[in-house]
Amino acid sequence: MEFLYGTWHWAISGFLIGLMMLVLIYFGKSFGMSSNLRTLCTIAGAGKHSDFFKFDWREQKWNLAVVLGAILGGFVAYHFLSNGTGVELNPKTIEQLVTMNIDAPNGKLVPDAIFGMDILQTPKGFLILLLGGILIGFGTRYAGGCTSGHAISGLSNLQLPSLIAVIGFFIGGLVMAHIILPLIF
Repeated sequence: MEFLYGTWHWAISGFLIGLMMLVLIYFGKSFGMSSNLRTLCTIAGAGKHSDFFKFDWREQKWNLAVVLGAILGGFVAYHFLSNGTGVELNPKTIEQLVTMNIDAPNGKLVPDAIFGMDILQTPKGFLILLLGGILIGFGTRYAGGCTSGHAISGLSNLQLPSLIAVIGFFIGGLVMAHIILPLIF
């Protein structure tokens, strides 16, 4: 049972993702979370307000299993496969957070100073989250997909635009973590 409650080796996830990509390629499908969100918005009636959401969502309904699986998988992992110790961060990461006056997550996935409910009550925190959401939404549309779609599906299909997008994602993440985030906090 120790295997179930400890941190799983990255190769297990990599193998399972690779196996899933082979299945999707075999059936002529592609993967990406932003596609799922587009489908959900279309089901909710967003096509009345934007042509982007006017398509036959029934052709993509198989993809909604990914959303359901992500929700159920997270629930099962948290409630049944976790030993309660949470996430262990590298001590150097904790030191960097402290220099920016950000508390260590203490076993959580994200620190409360950035993603806690209290941040929504400050104008600065609300604007940061709002601007971040707008940039993510814009970037996803501009890049023609999200990180999971490009990095997992696009790269496995050897698509050059996906390689360019993934390189951009990594550069953007590094710039955010090492330049912009310290300026904000």
